Amino acid sequence: MRTLVLEKKALTQNLDVVRQRAGSARIWANLSGDAAGAGTVAMARFLREQGVGSFTVSEPEEARALRKAGFVDEDILMLRSVAHRETLDLLLDLNVICTVGSLDAGLALNTAAEARSTVAEAHVQVDSGLGFGGFLAGEPEKLLAVYRNLSNVAFSGIYTQVHGVRPDGRDAAGQLEAFRQMVRAVVEAGYETGEVYVGGSFALLHCPLEGMDAVRAGSVLLGRCRRTRGDGLVRVGYGEVPIQEVRWFPKGRTVGCETLVTLRRNTRLAVLPVGYQNGLGISRSRDPGLWAAIRRWWRSRRVTVLVGDHKARVVGPIGASETLVDVTDLKCAPGDPVRFDLDPMFAKGFSIEFL
Repeated sequence: MRTLVLEKKALTQNLDVVRQRAGSARIWANLSGDAAGAGTVAMARFLREQGVGSFTVSEPEEARALRKAGFVDEDILMLRSVAHRETLDLLLDLNVICTVGSLDAGLALNTAAEARSTVAEAHVQVDSGLGFGGFLAGEPEKLLAVYRNLSNVAFSGIYTQVHGVRPDGRDAAGQLEAFRQMVRAVVEAGYETGEVYVGGSFALLHCPLEGMDAVRAGSVLLGRCRRTRGDGLVRVGYGEVPIQEVRWFPKGRTVGCETLVTLRRNTRLAVLPVGYQNGLGISRSRDPGLWAAIRRWWRSRRVTVLVGDHKARVVGPIGASETLVDVTDLKCAPGDPVRFDLDPMFAKGFSIEFL
């Protein structure tokens, strides 16, 4: 049985880091993509136990799953700006806060709310340079049109997302300032902005948050984001599988897949029922540049797992569904558990356990 283990102690430590960075700002926990592989409902339950009650999603089904699981009073924000009437009706049925990132989406939401004789709650999305959605920074008149013309929409927030390459985040300063200018335009026009915030784990760790009313935390909760030195985060998530088979091979024998490896000594190999199609050895590429690429390549050649408390080296390339491990100097047998680092985002075919 393959198991993805999420350590509650590590999650709590990362949440404490988020709280320290957020200060008095509200924490929106991002549960998009099945909570980055950790399980939408399971992660939400853990976070609610820790006092976090505001969640963001990217799919209506994620919101539906939360409401069905008993998250009735918690705020849920849909991050994608949509204009599809059927989707908007579902979001309104679920009492979800919508995102308005264009005039078309705003008009569609206003029409859906008007048909119900109600007022829909929404946040405005500003595109500060990433291009994934929102009113373009530097075009305040288009943004102000939704405040002027949507009588059945109540705006309770405005947000953006930024990104940078430099470790200190200074190259995101221009994006932040462009967003602040859009916010000032709304205020100067006499409209209430509601919560003002910059979403995403990158902004949380790398950007100044003065004057922001909220933060949005996703990958930072798993410690699998663009890190800063001494940030206090820990990686969350490891896989555990039983050894499938153990065999001796003579010196000079070739083993492996895709690229065969010639054994330099008599070797005892364990077969693990897990491979790259399950997420073993796959990581997020965060750092740019040639040296970062070289480091990733070097690490890929030296993958290890834990057999008991001892490291064991993967022999040859990781296979699609099976992987060989050198256990020549270790005591182990079929059925013994083996642990390895596993990013929940890439884990497939695992049951999830919060430990």
